[in-house]
Amino acid sequence: MARACAPVTMNPRRSSPIDNPRVNDSIRISPVRLVAEDGEQVGVVSLDAAKERAAEAQLDLVEVAANARPPVVRLMDWGKERYDRQKKAREARKNQHTVALKEVQLRPRTDDHDFEVKSKRARRFLEQGNAVRVVLRFRGRELRQAEVGVKALDRMLESLSDVGRIEQRSNTIEGRRLVALMEPA
Repeated sequence: MARACAPVTMNPRRSSPIDNPRVNDSIRISPVRLVAEDGEQVGVVSLDAAKERAAEAQLDLVEVAANARPPVVRLMDWGKERYDRQKKAREARKNQHTVALKEVQLRPRTDDHDFEVKSKRARRFLEQGNAVRVVLRFRGRELRQAEVGVKALDRMLESLSDVGRIEQRSNTIEGRRLVALMEPA
């Protein structure tokens, strides 16, 4: 027997009232404080009078301050305003850089050549602006000589100290791992 699912009424992409204010017929509270298209304060008027004035000017009535009593509405071209806001948001997203977390793994007995390869890779990640997590993993009896692993981790952090700074470092072995987190300098 199939069960009917309730329709989803909540929109997860819905943004705040600042991004999507009430416009024209969505405004319900009367009276309102009206601001003209040039920024001049008209005063407190009824909602119907504000809608008539918006229709005469061929503009939209947009709620600017919903929490104020009476609510503040403004005469403006909402389509143009929304386009300008979207354009600003696109520009802001284009200019932002998200920091990714990259990981480099070592062993206590990593050979010199392999160590240099991993060090170069971590250096490249830091130069690109990403954070790097250096993980030193112990296997089997390597835990009995933990100081060898600590020296290897210190060696890696020292080799990267000119391009990054240590944000977090574990001084104790967590499980079978030693972890350090570096950020670009």
